[in-house]
Amino acid sequence: MENYECLGQIGEGTYGLVLKARHKVTGQTVAIKKFKESDQDEQVRKTALREIRILKQLKHANIVTLHEVFRKKGKLYLVFEYVDGTILQLMENNPDGLDKLEVKKCVYQLLKSLNFIHTNNIVHRDIKPENLLMSKNGVLKLCDFGFARTLGRPGAKYTDYVATRWYRAPELLVGDEHYSTPVDVW
Repeated sequence: MENYECLGQIGEGTYGLVLKARHKVTGQTVAIKKFKESDQDEQVRKTALREIRILKQLKHANIVTLHEVFRKKGKLYLVFEYVDGTILQLMENNPDGLDKLEVKKCVYQLLKSLNFIHTNNIVHRDIKPENLLMSKNGVLKLCDFGFARTLGRPGAKYTDYVATRWYRAPELLVGDEHYSTPVDVW
């Protein structure tokens, strides 16, 4: 973290914290995901490494960009582009609903990102408003690939312990272990 000045915590998840930071030399604002005890906890380490591997192969305008990865004192840090808002914040700021054109733009960008990851045999498994970032200029970015995984052969089994409960697809709610990309569209 010696290259970054921490500007505060902006999020917290199952496996760690997300910090807003500024690069000390370039002045670039970034988001840094700091994993909890990654060397001590095998599950955290596996999740972090899977997320890194997946994000390194996914380069798309509607997917948050991973800039760098570093380790300090046994913890993994992922440095992402900083996006200043979420769909959830946008909805909260518009309690009467969003304009139809704005909704269409958001859905279109989300579907572009999902089509891209699905074409690359990746299933996200945690689509929810908090994981849909929205820049001030209206660009939607899919983030948090902690539950994502590469799809295997047709009929492969996967864990059903994914996704935030309120956003789970029906097949995940009933414990189905044979699923594919449609769980991201539910």
